[in-house]
This record gives sequence, structure tokens and C-alpha cells, in this order.
Amino acid sequence: MTTAPWRDPALTAAARVDDLLSRMTLEEKTAQLYGVWVGASTDGDGVAPLQREMTADYDWDELITHGLGQLTRPFGTAPVDPALGAQALARAQRRIAQAGRFGIPALAHEECLAGFTAWQATAYPVPLAWGAAFDPPLVEEMARRIGHDLRAVGVHQGLAPVLDVVRDPRWGRVEETIGEDPYLVGTVGAAYVRGLESAGVVATLKHFAGYASSAGARNLAPVRAGVREFADVTLPPFELALREGGARSVMAAYTDTDGIPASADPGLLTELLRERWEFTGTVVADYFGVGFLQSQHRVAGTEAEAAHAALAAGLDVELPTLKCYGKPLLEAVRAGEIPEALIDRAARRVLIQKCELGLLDEDWTPEPTGRIDLDSTANRALARRIAEESVVLLDNPDGVLPLSPDTRIAVVGPRAADALAMLGCYSFPSHVLTHHPDIPMGIEIPTVLEALRAELPDAKVTFAEGCGVDTPDTGGFEEAVARTAEADVCVAVLGDRAGLFGRGTSGEGCDATDLRLPGVQGELLDALVATGVPVVLVLLTGRPYALGRWHGRLAASVQAFFPGEEGGPAVAGVLSGRVNPSGRLPVSVPQEPGGQPWTYLQPPLGLAGEVSNLDPTPLYPFGHGRSYTTFAWESDAAGAEITTDGSYDVSVAVRNTGDREGAEVVQLYLHDPVASVTRPDVRLIGYQRLDLAPGEARHVTFRFHADHSAFTDRTGRRIVEPGALELRLAASSADVRHTTRLTLTGPVRELGADRRLRCETEVRETA
Repeated sequence: MTTAPWRDPALTAAARVDDLLSRMTLEEKTAQLYGVWVGASTDGDGVAPLQREMTADYDWDELITHGLGQLTRPFGTAPVDPALGAQALARAQRRIAQAGRFGIPALAHEECLAGFTAWQATAYPVPLAWGAAFDPPLVEEMARRIGHDLRAVGVHQGLAPVLDVVRDPRWGRVEETIGEDPYLVGTVGAAYVRGLESAGVVATLKHFAGYASSAGARNLAPVRAGVREFADVTLPPFELALREGGARSVMAAYTDTDGIPASADPGLLTELLRERWEFTGTVVADYFGVGFLQSQHRVAGTEAEAAHAALAAGLDVELPTLKCYGKPLLEAVRAGEIPEALIDRAARRVLIQKCELGLLDEDWTPEPTGRIDLDSTANRALARRIAEESVVLLDNPDGVLPLSPDTRIAVVGPRAADALAMLGCYSFPSHVLTHHPDIPMGIEIPTVLEALRAELPDAKVTFAEGCGVDTPDTGGFEEAVARTAEADVCVAVLGDRAGLFGRGTSGEGCDATDLRLPGVQGELLDALVATGVPVVLVLLTGRPYALGRWHGRLAASVQAFFPGEEGGPAVAGVLSGRVNPSGRLPVSVPQEPGGQPWTYLQPPLGLAGEVSNLDPTPLYPFGHGRSYTTFAWESDAAGAEITTDGSYDVSVAVRNTGDREGAEVVQLYLHDPVASVTRPDVRLIGYQRLDLAPGEARHVTFRFHADHSAFTDRTGRRIVEPGALELRLAASSADVRHTTRLTLTGPVRELGADRRLRCETEVRETA
């Protein structure tokens, strides 16, 4: 075999794989289409729902004689020392290679949603915090570091980023998303993909597509999105991340849209993804997703039928472990019930990817030696920077913040002294380590209380928990009120506990009935405010919560979305003034708990009006965030007439008019007054973060192209219509600073796959 053409690195990957496939048996080809989750338990409270039913029995020694497609989460299943884990993985790979005829190892994958989900690895801020930073280059740098850490231990594929667009903030997985706007999600998501892929790791886009549009905000519920919403809101982030990021894998969503499960939808996985978008990588199942076609969706009567439906749709790899693509698939192919050509098609895609990763070469995996540091000083510094950029100052009406350095501070709340308050559900400590209570955290995570004491050493800081995150017990209120009454200011640190499948208030399977603060935290906040002492609310959450009840009663409000291991110092830095807050909301903050179960992308009938007594206007809109400095905007864009294939440059000069360094996020929105179908009143089409010293100014130019006004018409075509448009330069979706009116002339123009997805931006110094 060492002299066979498939071993020749001088040949193309396609030529090598074609030769290899011609030599493989049906069992060997099929073995490339599933993963195995070694060490994953099917018993106990920590397993996923239906995990026991979705896992087939197998004999490891017999199984690997045919080869193996994937190894599932060798580091993300249980605590393992990184160096020892890397050595164990290398040994397992050698064993797999030696057992099969062709010496091909498995492709190892891991979760990396907010950092490598492994013991002792850096826990970065969650994606919702990336969105709040409005800083794609910083996210790209983070992903590159995550990718290098993955490769250092022998992992080839990362299951990230999540490109779902938030449609209802009650959904538990909002923390895993980048925000409620497809342009923000797409541009930040593409940056993450570029970073991960630049490190040689396969990025996996998820969840394709529509997962966040589930009815009632329930995890894995049917999707009710219409054709145009699906095309104009759900799909663009995936298209952008594929075209600009170069992602080599896509994960099919659990959900069904209009009765068709994504894992069995050839229109989605083949016609759109491969034929129209020209994607050539692999499509993998979300965990147990192939089996769910039988057990949950009931579009298949047997495991073999589920395998057939998925393969025919274009789903190549069954994850996390074999169930349908194993024995049931082999027997159905031999019985003539499933064409072997479907096996060949999927195996070819998998093997081409393995070839590109070097796994068909003879020197594919050297065993690592020495210590492996997955939480380096550089990693922590980057985690700190992202956390600092992502903290949003919602309000500071009386200038209570920054806190005085020698003041008396009562820190109150269930999130103030808990390190896990910083982490989302896919961080290793929240995701895995809770099932190993005797194992240390593995990384240092300062709490807000610890960080604030370090930040303000001359302040007198007291603490009372007050209540639990989601328990009904109010027994701690008395102490919390007493500590507050003795202080000059109270810092109330409230929020979520990340978890899985109902074991948290945020996270996968932790959906909310409404947007009230969990448990009795709202009642605690009422009691603190009633003391008359100024209360600064600090929220550490995975979703926005309704804050209208306290509007005008709080001294200040600060929002941080699970800011990671350095989140405590980042929040403390904002409170002390060491950090000038620059985060902007990637999701709207509602007034009422049940009054706004949707996002800012609403057509006129979705806005406040006289036809209903319910006002869905958010308390704090998408893109909102305050600073400790001030900015002046100047624009002389007069408007113009351009053709339906033309472009126009809209510019603004922004100057820091305060006495300290700060960052402004310039946002460009499109308003379409009249269209042939209803359109969102405004939608983001460009943005630029500007870091400015006192007195410094920069000039930002957005190159608007008519393609950016496109939408899906009544026939399903993506078109640009002639007519009036408005370009709005704004500090948030509701804070417009300058408006430029355009008129598009000429015929209706239909767009293809080469349409412009990004609004190009140029920044230059100005006097």
C-alpha cells in the first residue's frame, strides 16, 4: 500500500481518494461515515436526553479493523491532563491505523464554542459577548489561538461557530449565538471561521439551518419561519461564513422547517448548500440527529430508513457515535434497499477532507512530548481584552459610575462570588466538570467580588448573597438589605447559571417561559432599591432580561454576557473606571417580560402602534451602549441617485470630545420605505468600531452597494428593486445621527450567488 497512488502526495486529493475508494470494501467505506464516542456514559443524570437509546453497542477491536471516520470529544468527555490526553489520543490513532488495511487514522473533533472545551483550557467569553464587542478582528485572533490549542493535542475539527440568528430570546441557546442581526452574526462568525481554519482546524458551521427559529423558543421544536424570513435572516450568516471564512464543514440542525427535518432535506443540504453555494466539504449530523429522524421526527420507520434519508439528503457523517450508519446501513445496502453510490459519495467527501488534513500520509500524527499549556498568558490576555470590549453600560443617568476608590460598597447577589457565573454552558467547567465535583477547576476564574476588591483596595467592600439563582428562598434578603443600608452604593450582581437540559437557567435545553429574572432575583433587586441607597445592577447572563420594572430606579446598569475566565476583572474594571465601557447590545433588552418575544428586525406591523395596547419597543435597542466619554459625529452625505447595480459612499467623521480614551461603534442601517413585500423598518448593513484618544477623530466611509438592499420577493428570487432608500448612520438601531436619501433607478435586478455580502469600510485619520 505504501506505493499505491492514494499515498502519493504529488497527486491531487481527488485523484488520491478515487484510487483509495476503488480498493475499499463496503464495510471500509461505511466506517468512514460515523464517529465513536469512547468513554461517554449512557447512564446517570449527566447524559443528554435519549443518549442511551441513540447509542449502539459495538466491539471496539472488531470495529476499527474496518477503519474509523471520527473520534468524538477525546478531551471534552471527562477531565484529562492535556499532555497525557494528547499522548493517549496519538496512541489511539496509531491503534486505529494499525488495525485497518490502509493505516488511516480517525478525524478527532471537539467543541470549541467559547474556547476549547477541555480541562485546563482557556474559557473565553461566549459568542453573545463576541457580538457585543463588534470587533471581528479580535474574534479572529481568538479563534486562531483556539485552533492552535486544538492542533497541539491532535484535534482536527472544531464544532463552531454557531451562526443561528436569535429570533426569540427565551430560547435557551441564545448565549451560544452572536446576536439577533444576520449581518452581525455573519461578519463576526466569518472572522471566527477564518481564525480557526488558519490554524489548520476544520470549522463546523452550526446549526444549518433555522434552529433558533423554533416555535415557542423551545429547544428542538418545529420551525415556523416563512420562506422569505428563512432566506433573508436565517441563511445569510452561513453563506457569508462559507464564502469569506472558508469553512470546511456544516452541521445539520435538529429542527424541521415546514415539516421537513434539516437532516433529511436535500433542498437544503444538496441543492442550496452544494449546488448553489458550491460547498465541497462535509456535512455532519448534530449529535444523534440521524437517529432522531426515526425517534423524534418520525419520517423514518427504521434505523436503515433514517440512514437512507440522511445520506440521500447529503448528510455525510453520523455523530457522535454509530447508530444508523453502522450495521443497519450495511444490511440495507446489501439487500439492495439503499444504493451503494450514496456511501461512495459521502465517503469520498470524508476522505478528501482527511487527505487535505494530511491523514492519508504516512507521517500523519507525531506523538506530542512535554507539557502542553492550554491557558497561556497570551490566551488569558486575549480573553481579558474580549471581555472588556464586550461589557455593555446600559445606563448611568446620575454618573454613579465609575465608583469612587474609597467608597463603601455592598456587593449583593447570587452571581457575585461564584466563578461559574462567568461561563456559558459549553465551557468545560459548566459542561463537564459539574459531574466531577472532586476535580479542581483547572483554570483561575476571579469572581466579581474578588476582582472588585482587587480593583478598589481602598474601598470597604461587604458581601451578602441574598438569594439563589433560581430558588424561591428569600431568607437571605434581610442580610442583603442590611449590608446595603450600611453602604454608599450597592452593586447587585444577578443573572443566570449556565447548564444543560433544565439544569441551568441558560444553555441548551434551558428555555424560559418569559424574560423575568430567574427565581426571586427580581424581588431581591426591589428590596435593595427600596433602601434608598444607589443600586448598580450588574447582569451576568446568557440572554437579555426585561428591565422596564426598574427603569429610572437604578443608579446604573451593566450587562455582561458570560464574559469568560477574565470576566470578573473586566466587569470590575468597568465599575472602577479603569475600563471605559464600549460594548454594544447584540440583542435588544425588552421592557416587559412577555411583551417582546422577538427582535428588532420588524416590519411596520411589528412595531408599536394604535392597533394594539401592547408596546414591543425595547427598553434598550439593538446596538445600544454608553461610554464614560463623549463623541461628536459629522457627516455631509447629501444623497444621490444610483442605478440598481450602482454604489454610493456614505461617510462620517467621529471625534472623541471627552477627556479619556474610548471606543465608538458606528453603525449603518438601511430603511426601505416602500417595497413589494414587507421589510424590516431598519436593518444593519455595516459597522465599524473606532478606538479614539481624547480629541482624536477618524473618518469612516461605508461603500454601500445596491446589492445590500436586496431581499427575497414573492417568487423566491433575491432582487434589488428601484425606488427610494435611506441610509442611517447611527449609534444604535434607534439612535440615528445622520440620514442619507438614495434613489435606485433602472430595472428590477435579480442577484445570483456572487452577490455582495459585506459593506466595505475604509477608516482614515482626520484633523
